[in-house]
Amino acid sequence: MRNRSNSGVRLDYYQRLLNKTILKFQNPVTGLLPSSEENSHAWVRDNVYAILSVWALALAYRKTADLDEDRAKAYELEQSVVKLMRGLLRCMMSQVEKLEKFKHTQHVNDCLHAKYCSKTGKTVVGDQAWGHLQIDATSLFILSLAQMTASGLQIIFTLDEVSFVQNLIFYIETAYRTPDYGIWERGDKTNHGLPELNSSSIGMAKAALEAINELDLFGARGGPLSVVHVLPDEAQQCQAILLSMLPRESNSKEIDAALLTVISFPAFAVDDLEKVEETRETIVSKLEGKYGFCRFLRDGYKTAREDPNRLHYEPWELQVFERIECQWPMFFAFFVLDGLFNGKEEQVKKYSEKLESVMLKTDEGINMIPELYTVQKEKVEQEYRNPNSQKRDPIGKLPHRWGQSLYIMSKLVQEGFLSPGELDPLNRRLVSEPKPDIVVQVVILAEDDYIQGKLLEHDIKVQTMEEVRPLQVFPARVLTQIYSLLGKNKKLGLTGRPKNEIGLLATSKLYTFHDQILAFIPQMADEHQFYLPKDTHLKLDMFANDVGSLSSYWSSLGRPLLIFPVSSNLNSLDVGHNPPGALIGTIRKLQSGYIAGTRVHLGNLADFVTTSCITKLSFLRDPSHGEEVKNMIGDIFNRAPEARPRLLSSTRIKMRPRSHSKSSVHGIVRRSRSIQVDPAQAKERSSSQSSLQESLSRKFERGVTVDHEQENGVPIPPRSQDVEFPIQRPSSPSLHLKGSLHPLTYSHQSPCSSSSPQLFHFFHQGATKQENAINVNELVEQLNNSEVLHEQADIIHYLYLHKGPDWEITIDGKKCCIKELLVELYEKAGHWKHWGLVRHTAGLLKKRVEELALAATDLLVRQKQLSVGLPPDRERVIMRPLPPDDLARIIFDACGEDLSTASLTQELLIYLAMFIRTEPKLFNEMLRLRVGLIIQVMASELARTLKCSGDEASDHLLNLSPFEMKTLLHHILSGKEFIISTGTLIRPSHEVGRSKWSTDLDSDEHTNVEDECRLSVSTKKVGEEATEFAKLSRKPHAKMQKSIPRHIDPTDLEKEDDQESDRQGQWLRRRRLDGALNRVPVGFYPRVWKVLKMCHGLVIEGQHLPHSLTREMTPGEFKFALHVEMVLNKIPQPEYRQLMVEALMVLTLMTENDNNKLSFPTLIHVDKIVQAANAIYLKDQEIPSDVVEHAKGAAGICLHFYDTAPSGRFGTMSYLCRALATILPIPVDKDANVDCAIS
Repeated sequence: MRNRSNSGVRLDYYQRLLNKTILKFQNPVTGLLPSSEENSHAWVRDNVYAILSVWALALAYRKTADLDEDRAKAYELEQSVVKLMRGLLRCMMSQVEKLEKFKHTQHVNDCLHAKYCSKTGKTVVGDQAWGHLQIDATSLFILSLAQMTASGLQIIFTLDEVSFVQNLIFYIETAYRTPDYGIWERGDKTNHGLPELNSSSIGMAKAALEAINELDLFGARGGPLSVVHVLPDEAQQCQAILLSMLPRESNSKEIDAALLTVISFPAFAVDDLEKVEETRETIVSKLEGKYGFCRFLRDGYKTAREDPNRLHYEPWELQVFERIECQWPMFFAFFVLDGLFNGKEEQVKKYSEKLESVMLKTDEGINMIPELYTVQKEKVEQEYRNPNSQKRDPIGKLPHRWGQSLYIMSKLVQEGFLSPGELDPLNRRLVSEPKPDIVVQVVILAEDDYIQGKLLEHDIKVQTMEEVRPLQVFPARVLTQIYSLLGKNKKLGLTGRPKNEIGLLATSKLYTFHDQILAFIPQMADEHQFYLPKDTHLKLDMFANDVGSLSSYWSSLGRPLLIFPVSSNLNSLDVGHNPPGALIGTIRKLQSGYIAGTRVHLGNLADFVTTSCITKLSFLRDPSHGEEVKNMIGDIFNRAPEARPRLLSSTRIKMRPRSHSKSSVHGIVRRSRSIQVDPAQAKERSSSQSSLQESLSRKFERGVTVDHEQENGVPIPPRSQDVEFPIQRPSSPSLHLKGSLHPLTYSHQSPCSSSSPQLFHFFHQGATKQENAINVNELVEQLNNSEVLHEQADIIHYLYLHKGPDWEITIDGKKCCIKELLVELYEKAGHWKHWGLVRHTAGLLKKRVEELALAATDLLVRQKQLSVGLPPDRERVIMRPLPPDDLARIIFDACGEDLSTASLTQELLIYLAMFIRTEPKLFNEMLRLRVGLIIQVMASELARTLKCSGDEASDHLLNLSPFEMKTLLHHILSGKEFIISTGTLIRPSHEVGRSKWSTDLDSDEHTNVEDECRLSVSTKKVGEEATEFAKLSRKPHAKMQKSIPRHIDPTDLEKEDDQESDRQGQWLRRRRLDGALNRVPVGFYPRVWKVLKMCHGLVIEGQHLPHSLTREMTPGEFKFALHVEMVLNKIPQPEYRQLMVEALMVLTLMTENDNNKLSFPTLIHVDKIVQAANAIYLKDQEIPSDVVEHAKGAAGICLHFYDTAPSGRFGTMSYLCRALATILPIPVDKDANVDCAIS
């Protein structure tokens, strides 16, 4: 007899254990493991976890084999693993049509099934009969496939299977925005079939994407076509969302034991050690018990109080499961493995002992892990009173194969047969190791020799697009087109990667195809899509943000490469001049080696080839793509650089006689706008609407030249600088539209102006009748003769709406359709930086910002709901991530005919997403972002600071440059004060073709117009902000003089508010802003939960928050916060909403300090408390009745009460406390004094 080593004998024991508990159930045909002997259903997740122990034992045999018999056993075990994994692959491939459909819809009915028949491999239930969408299960399969392939197993046999796995990657890469049913197959914990975004699914998907990237599925014997590819931005997005959600699992689960699979084995998805520790500690503190871990709080599965006759729970009954949730021993095994991977011996010892204590032994002496432990029905009450005091009974499957597999793996590592690293050949466990500092490589490319020369005048040496050859540079959309071929397989009916936009990380690599090296310009620099890159300052700001993002998120080999193109406008009417100063300043910072705190290296493209990350586009060699695909690839690589249309003549147009008669559709663009300023605020400003015009008139009288053709007496909105600086070129005609003497010359008043009541009545009451009588031929003739951009816009807008985009007309003898004219109008407005028309024409063209869906997802998955459209009638709430086209459709529908606001809404979503990524604190305690209200607040703030009417404020808002819009939004979100300054453009008579800003902005080019005014948003200085919280100061103090043009005497500014208190209106405005932004105090929602628990319910303006919500939801549950927010959002007036929040805070303070003495067996009417506080305030202040009547604000509350500070003896909180004592039955002492715990 041959002698066996001790290790061999011990491994034989584990082989017998595996055979008796797992392998004996494996189906010989499909290789799948049934749920039990009675149930043939095979779950994907359970099968993968169960087979991991077989794989681990095979590795152990392979490592310690001392006889041929051991090597044979290793091979047998490996083939069992291959059999099961291929069985699951075959089941999934039988649903290839669903996989293809899901890539585009992400709909629950289009997903792969979660379980199959272990005998046949076919589906066992219908699409809607089970919560099949479980992204974590598919991700676990891909992760395990990658780890097993890396260990030497070959599971994938053909290129068709490689294509299918590649498409599985597309299936899971949207996990960060795809609600699913999660690891427990329930979705929302009420089990009503409501999918939700789960951290465990996102984390597992992120791990799978990183693990399988660039992996050869044929192993050492593979070639270029068997390599699978993952775009790094998808994994990075999963990581960002995961970090923002942890330690929360989902909206309905504030914590879940399944998160242990994400922060530790097998996913190791989190690289932030602090977040890992926080999540682990939260799991232990809230879910650990004597017999295992609860899955999540108020989990009713198989408890004594669960109704076995139905799958779902009633919301009110969830509280009965609290403290008696079943405990799962398998999580002890997870914690043992976690301790082994992290070298925590005490943790390993502690949970090993706990695990051994709850295992059951069979008659044969085999240790088995039961599925779960439950409290007996007769002991439930004792367990309620004293948690973890009662003995629990094991129920469910025995053994629980998932837990049994984890137990065996942990024993193999504990006994030294395997090291932790051998269970992780792809080194996932090292994801949290410190990484070296990232140096971002930056290449600046000039469009042509002229721009190169202009930059050289500033001692800046750059290459042109031609000089970088043989390297080729393309826009990001070309990379999108290339990657659409990835995974394409005609035999399986797979169309490849959906044409989603390519992210920053992907364009920061170099790519090789045959002997060519390709580089790509980031999406943010692509001016052929949305209009945002047309603004220089915003473009440079986004560039700096991108540099910072690369330094934070880059994880690939090599350094990131960021290309910044400098282009010119080929159709400028003006002569050339210097590039914008903002561009020069940014390049100077890059030359210094640092920008925005990030290390950068500025150089030529060829210098960075050896240090950059290079990816081979090997999938383009697939011969199955056919001739059509090859032709497309040839077109991409061989086509000449795109030339933008020459829309404006580059020579100065001579002054021509021009008709001053108004068009019959005059002002139609403005009439399409729906932005309104709050009527109450408009009333307050009614006495000072013309102040700005008067101020400008005084400037004119003093000899300061002002544009002779202004709109409604208000200065023409601004132009801002852009990278596309004008250059002197040979003359070329415009395509269709005549060039304007100046883009904004429009000699009429706004039809919406309050100073023109007759016009207002005509255009708003009789517009339809008037438009019906319009002669289209006359309009076309007017369009032929018009050189004014606004007039052209009005006519084209009318023709587009009434004749359609494909209607053909003749302009200057050339036939064209309306859409062509609209595109040209968009380009001309963009050239002149007239942002109001840019936004309007972008809306007419239904342009969608490239990162719209990503921006909305960034906000939604960080527990922020969105609403678009102006309340109350057209507001649309967005509660879950949506595909880009669906989201754009909702926005355009919500904005109706106001296409300018549709463009602005998309723009603001991009900015909000930027802020939440870089400054998440701005959004603290804000649950719903109501973009429509934010737009109204921005217009109101402009109306307040400029002392102008609502229509004028709307004009100013829409004509702010994108960068100024972003700055204004940031100021409003942060609560910072801002100044709207007016810069005037002066052109000396001796200077031809040159214009200089008297402010600190860069010089720019204009046409024949002598000068122009612009508005700019800047931060108010600290000294000003301390004393001028409420209003824009009109006082000519020294600090304001910095933002006033030098040639304007500051004493000319309005002085009507000089005698007013600087603090007047401070708290009214603050309440309006916070109410519009839905901002609440820290910890507000859990506190409201405690108030609700002590009473029968809260009533807020007729909306009821019932006590039963506390039986359904826990204090930290996101769903509860959403319920409270939904009720508060029914209040239309933002300042009144904030008083309700303050009243609720008074109630919460009372409950926190009452030592559980108070309980109210009635409904608490919060609005009555506010009304009573207002009445007490009026009585105390002894305000005359006529003054009270005149000062009534929203909901009948006195404006002076709104403008009262919350704290202090005479603050609103004090009056709310007094009102509370008069309304609620609060205990008093023998002298009828209230024992106030709040103060």
